[in-house]
Amino acid sequence: MLAFPVAAMLLLLGVVVVEEFGTYRLAARTDRAITLDLAVQAISQEVQNERGVTLGLLAGNEGFRAEIVAARQRVDAQIGSVRQLIADDGDLDGQVTEALDQATALTGIREEVDGGGAERGEVFEEYNEVLDELREVYFALDNASDATMRLGSESLAMLNLAKEASAQQRAYLNGVFSAGGFEEGEYLRYVRLRADLDAALAEFEEYATPEALAAKDRLFSTAQAQRAAQLEARALRSGDGQILRVDAQGYWAAMSTVLDDMSKLAQTIGDSLRARAAVLLDEANLRLAGLAAVVLVCVGIAVYLGTIAAQSISSPLAELADEANRLAGERLPEAVRRTAAGEATGPPGPVRVADRASAEMRRVADAFDRVQATTYALATEQAELRRASADSLANLGRRNQNLLRRQLGFITKLEREEASPTGLANLFELDHLATRMRRNAESLLVLVGAASPRQWSRPLPLTDVIRAAVSEVEEYRRVSLRRLDEALVAGSVASGLAHMLAELIENGLSFSPPDLDVEIHGRLVDDGYLIAICDQGVGMSVDELERANRRLRGEGDFLTAPARFLGHYVVGRLAAEMGIEVQLARSAVTGVTARVSLPVSLLGGAAAIDEPAPVSPAAAALPAPSAVTAAPEPPVDWPSLQPPEPGPLAVEVDYVVLDQRPMVPAPRRPAESGHTVNGLRRRTPRAQRPRTEPAPALRPEPSAAIPDSPEAVRSRLTALRAGIQRGAGRDRHRNQ
Repeated sequence: MLAFPVAAMLLLLGVVVVEEFGTYRLAARTDRAITLDLAVQAISQEVQNERGVTLGLLAGNEGFRAEIVAARQRVDAQIGSVRQLIADDGDLDGQVTEALDQATALTGIREEVDGGGAERGEVFEEYNEVLDELREVYFALDNASDATMRLGSESLAMLNLAKEASAQQRAYLNGVFSAGGFEEGEYLRYVRLRADLDAALAEFEEYATPEALAAKDRLFSTAQAQRAAQLEARALRSGDGQILRVDAQGYWAAMSTVLDDMSKLAQTIGDSLRARAAVLLDEANLRLAGLAAVVLVCVGIAVYLGTIAAQSISSPLAELADEANRLAGERLPEAVRRTAAGEATGPPGPVRVADRASAEMRRVADAFDRVQATTYALATEQAELRRASADSLANLGRRNQNLLRRQLGFITKLEREEASPTGLANLFELDHLATRMRRNAESLLVLVGAASPRQWSRPLPLTDVIRAAVSEVEEYRRVSLRRLDEALVAGSVASGLAHMLAELIENGLSFSPPDLDVEIHGRLVDDGYLIAICDQGVGMSVDELERANRRLRGEGDFLTAPARFLGHYVVGRLAAEMGIEVQLARSAVTGVTARVSLPVSLLGGAAAIDEPAPVSPAAAALPAPSAVTAAPEPPVDWPSLQPPEPGPLAVEVDYVVLDQRPMVPAPRRPAESGHTVNGLRRRTPRAQRPRTEPAPALRPEPSAAIPDSPEAVRSRLTALRAGIQRGAGRDRHRNQ
């Protein structure tokens, strides 16, 4: 309500202040302009003196030779003093500087005169050009708003023109008198100079103050002025070719006195202008001070009234803002969190306002209540939708898991009954594909937060867990196990760890060249166990690594992420549940390394192997054989990390140095008789076994070795199949 009148008042005051400030600046500029104008006129007067002496010398009057050196020195000294006045800021100072730079032409004129080849008329014109440059400086003294300043500046300008015309006439006649008369064409030039002088004096009389006019009359009534006027009248009566017997130096001295008096008159006019400018400056200062006081008073009144008006609404508004902040930062997020967690809770209470709040404040509070209700309803709907989606996905995952478990059991039964090596190999391949499908189903359960029921109560060898993870990837033959320090891992995390490692191994294989292996290293470290999965792929940029590591830390929501990154979230969920740190890092050469750090709390014991034999890719894909007991435990049913969508993870792995020792394969040790290079007992195919009488089932002789479990037999037959395929590949290679 008060804003418009206050703004209008301040606007009017601003206009007045701008006008007064312009007057102030003009007065200050006028004072400086007059100072520079008089200084430039002083240079012009010295140049005029040098011009007259030079023309007298060129006319043959040697009496001026002694004066020419002093005249030149006075010109140079005056130019130097003016340069010291220039501050190099503003257009006026720039014009003066440019005019002084043009005055350097005097050097060439002097050299021409001293050389003896100069003509009097040409030298006269060259000096006039220098003086014209000095006269072209525009001091803007005629733009003053004050009438006295305008008239004074115009009279000063006209006086300077008359002074220049008198100086030209003095220089010209000095040459004529020294030569003894006018040469051809010189008389007409002198008449024009005389006309210019009369016109300048007439203009001066039009603008000059009565005091300046009286001073001009006194100036031209002196004896020296009368003497010079007589000689000039005599020159006017003499045409071209007539001999003039006139004392040139006497005329020079008389006219010099007149010019000095004219310079004094110009100085007087300039002083009066400076005094007027000082008065205007003081008046402008007073007006500006008064206006500033008025503006301050108006602003103070406006601030006071605004403060009173603001206080009437600021307190209720602050309370409303605090209530809205509590709603947005505490109550509403807490209600949404409880709803998302499935807790029975109602919406937050309404926004409270003070009793003294205005109707507008109450409408704002009602709007906040509606926003809160809408937000809570949307959050509740979203939480229910997410919960229903998670339940559906979990149900689907469990169904797939149960079907795949039954399928794997049936395949295992067929493997036990199959006698044909080809059929057995096909069943093994089908078993491997079903295992990968089971990993996809378990990945779905991991994403929706459904825990896997498959856990072990006793610690398991970590190498067995790694081999189980390798057996769940498609190209397990390209996986090379390097040094793996022996350790035991808690059975409660063995299934999840194998699932996570299988996902990372699958990813490394997907982003590696088909002719290069993915290496796995395992070392005992001070704070646990470090597993490194190293590929030699194309690598990842720094930004891609940072985004991938954020997903592996469990940050973000998989529902809003692209499908190709689902594996990241699976690994992140498993790592968070088990307290394992997973990180991707670039290697020094190429590729990426996935570092899996197991804390000490997950380990059950360890014993390092100093020089392990290298493990072939095919054998690495198999679980290690375990001792058979009278009542064998069920086979380890390892989980998988493969996301539901086919294709590799958008994760690339790089090499990392795990120890000071280089990771190179150890020399291959010859396999002992009856065992394979991977430590498995060599088995004779069923078709080649000697036929013996069948023994009663599950009744081995006490002194004989306990028969292996079906799972161990399947493992060894898988190794046999892999060896046959490698041998067949080598034969084909040799025959090509």
